[in-house]
Amino acid sequence: MKFLFKTIAPPISTFSNSCHTGFPSAVVGNLKRFCYLKNLPRAIEALKSLQDLKVHPDPVIYVDIIKLCAQRGAVEQERLFDRIPERNVVSWTTLIAAHSNNSCGEKALNLLVLMNEEGVRPNGYTFSSVLRASDGLRTLRQLHCSILKYGLESDVFVRSALIDVYAKWGHLEMAFRVFEEMVTADLVVWNSVIGAYAQNGNAEQALNLFKQMRRADFSPNQGTLTSAFRACTSSVMLELGRQVHVQVLKFDSDLILENALLDMYCKCGSLEEAILLFERMKERDVISWSTMVSGLAQNGQSREALGLFKTMQQSGIRPNYITMVGVLFACSHAGLVDDGWYYYNSMKRLYGIEPGREHLGCMVDLLGRAGRVEEAAKFIDEMQLEADSVSWRTLLNACRVHRNVELAILAAKKVVEYDPEDIGAYVLLSNLYAESRRWRDVERVRETMRNRGVRKDPGCSWIELENQIHVFTLGDKSHPLIDKIILNSKILLQRTAEVGYVPDTNFILHDLDGEQGDDSLRFHSEKLAVAFGLMKSPRGKPIRIMKNLRICGDCHSFMKHVSKLESCTIKIRDPVRFHHFKDGRCACGDFW
Repeated sequence: MKFLFKTIAPPISTFSNSCHTGFPSAVVGNLKRFCYLKNLPRAIEALKSLQDLKVHPDPVIYVDIIKLCAQRGAVEQERLFDRIPERNVVSWTTLIAAHSNNSCGEKALNLLVLMNEEGVRPNGYTFSSVLRASDGLRTLRQLHCSILKYGLESDVFVRSALIDVYAKWGHLEMAFRVFEEMVTADLVVWNSVIGAYAQNGNAEQALNLFKQMRRADFSPNQGTLTSAFRACTSSVMLELGRQVHVQVLKFDSDLILENALLDMYCKCGSLEEAILLFERMKERDVISWSTMVSGLAQNGQSREALGLFKTMQQSGIRPNYITMVGVLFACSHAGLVDDGWYYYNSMKRLYGIEPGREHLGCMVDLLGRAGRVEEAAKFIDEMQLEADSVSWRTLLNACRVHRNVELAILAAKKVVEYDPEDIGAYVLLSNLYAESRRWRDVERVRETMRNRGVRKDPGCSWIELENQIHVFTLGDKSHPLIDKIILNSKILLQRTAEVGYVPDTNFILHDLDGEQGDDSLRFHSEKLAVAFGLMKSPRGKPIRIMKNLRICGDCHSFMKHVSKLESCTIKIRDPVRFHHFKDGRCACGDFW
C-alpha cells in the first residue's frame, strides 16, 4: 500500500507550490500527505498556511504532527498543541507521552495536572505514559492514588507500568503487590513482574514466577524468555537455563532470544554450548559477536577471543563500545600489552568509539597485570575522565601482587577517599602496613574502620543442584548438611596438603591469629561449596560455583589441587570472570 501511494503521488515540489494557493481543501490534502510521508517541515508549513486562512484541520492532524515532532526531538510540540481548537484525551496523552519518552518527566507531570484542570479525563494510555516520568516514590504513590480514583487499576498496561516503575525505584514488594491484586493476570503483566525481579537482582523469585506463569497456562513470549534468561544468567542456574532454552525452540529464528541465550551460556561457564549456538545462528549482529568475544575472554580463552574479533572485522560487522571492552579485557587477561595499546589507540581512529571508563579500566588492569604498575599509575593521572575508585582498586590489586608496597598504600588511600565503605581497601592497607611492621598505621586504619562503621561483607558462594540453589557463607551453619560438609572440607584440606597445597596466610587479616585466623581461611565459602558439590554432583559432571567476591589466591591454589586430586572440573564465576580448574591447572594461567 505504501509503495502504491508513493507511485501515484505527485512530487513533493507540487505539494509545496500548492500550499499557498489559498484553497483550504488542497492545503488540508497536502498536510495529510506530508504527515503520511513524515515530512515534518512541510507539514508545519502547510499547517501555518491553513492558520493564515483561519482554517482548522481535524484535531487528529495535530496529534500526528506532535508525534512527528517527538520522533525528531523538535521543540514545536507545545506551540502546535496550543493551536488545537478542541483538545481531547488523545491530544493530551500524545503530548504527555512525547515529553515522557524524551526524558522530560517534570513537564509530563505538569501536563497531567493541566489536563485535569481542563476537565479532560485521563485514560489508561495517559497513565501508562506518565508513570514512567515519575521522579521518585512520593510522586509514584500520588499517581497510583489517581489511578485508583479513576478506576483504572485493572487496566493491563497501567498495571504493567506500575510494576515496572515500582521496580525501577527499588520497591519490589510493592510491585509484587500490584501484580497480586489483579484477578486475572495478563501476559503483559506477567512479563513486567518477572522482568522486575530479574533486573533488580532477585533471580530466584523471577524464576519462581516464570514457573507459576507456565503452570497458569500462559505461553511465554520473547519478553518473558529474555527475562528468564537474564535471571538464569545472574544466578548461574545453567540447568534451568537449558530448560528455558527448550521454550525458544518453539519460535522461529529470533535474534534477540538467541543473543540472550548466548549470553546465558557464556556467563554460566558453558562455553561449549555457547560456541555451538553461535556457529548455528542464521543471523548474527554486533551484539552476537560482542557477546561471544567477551564470553571467550571471561572464560580464559583470550587468544581465541581476539581471533574471533578479527573474523568479525573480516565479516564486515563494525564493532561497538561493548565489543572493544571485550577485546581489551582479552588483552588484559592474556598479558598482551602491545596488542592492548594498539586496540585502545585505534578505537576512535578506526571506529569512531570514544574511550569510556570501562576501556580505561581495562588498560589500567592490562598494565598492572603485566607488572608495569608505575605506568598504570601514570595512566590514571593522565586519564581524560576523572579517576574513580575502580581504577585505583585495580591498581591496588596489581601492586599487591607485584609487591610494590608504597604505590599500593597510595592506591589504597585513593580507593578509601573515593569509596569510604570499601572494606577490601582497608583490609589490604592494614595488611600492607603490618607487613612493613608499621603497627601505629595498622591501628589507625582499624580505628577509622570502627569510627565509620565499616564491616566486611561476608564472602558468599552458591551452587545449583537439581534446580535448587545452595548458599554457603563463612560461619553460617543453617544448611541441613553443614556438619558433613565441614567434615568433608577438613578431609579435602588434609588430602590436598599431602599433595602440595600450602595455605596462603596473606589472605588473613593480620589481627586474626591462631585458630580464628586459620578457620577464616580454611572455610572460605567456595571451599564449603566445592565440598558439597563433590558430595552431591554425579561423577564426571562439572561443579559450577558462583561467588559474590573475587576469588582469593589461597582458594585459587586450593581449587587447582582439588581438581587434580578428584579428577574433576571446577568452574567458579566471581564478579570479574570464570575460572576453569582441571588437572591441577586453571584456564586463567594464574593470571587473573
